[in-house]
Amino acid sequence: MATAELTERRRREIADAAAATFAEKGYHQAGIADIAKRLGIGHGTFYRYFENKRDILELVMDEVLRELGEALASEDPDSATTLDEYRAQTERIGRGLFDVFIADPALARLFYVEALGADRKLAERWLDTQAAFGRLCERYLANGVRRGFLPADLDLEVTARAINGTIFAGALAAVRMPDPAAERDRWVAGTTRLLFEGVGGR
Repeated sequence: MATAELTERRRREIADAAAATFAEKGYHQAGIADIAKRLGIGHGTFYRYFENKRDILELVMDEVLRELGEALASEDPDSATTLDEYRAQTERIGRGLFDVFIADPALARLFYVEALGADRKLAERWLDTQAAFGRLCERYLANGVRRGFLPADLDLEVTARAINGTIFAGALAAVRMPDPAAERDRWVAGTTRLLFEGVGGR
């Protein structure tokens, strides 16, 4: 195996161990010693691959953002031509987002809890990300307004951010779910019903 591949594999091992450690202990409480102990390596080995633990949190955040972005962009925002098609599209996206955290439950805690409290810069980046996700959601809503299956007076910005709020609530719930995979379809169905029918819908 080439040196570059070995280096990347070792970085990945350290990042995975750090993510698990941050999720267990909290970012501020976890130390380099805890990460090194989990892997059975020395401090010096850690510092050959990362400057500090914040570098790892940023790397993990990059990966979560990439995976969430892929799930959100897995559908064409302009493809739904009816409300039923848009609802089915919403359900597919919801399952895709949940699957990101099913694949690695520690990611939900890192992204929605630890990254927000790590430092001001990461918190601002997280907020910028939520705004970007809101703009993407607006494109799906704008398609519905343009095609006539959503109300013409729909406030796209507010509605998009409210929809993202339901995603946020689901991700926070996933942090403490013993088995997120078992809860996925229930959460997707519940939030989809809220979005399309409201609590008083019949």
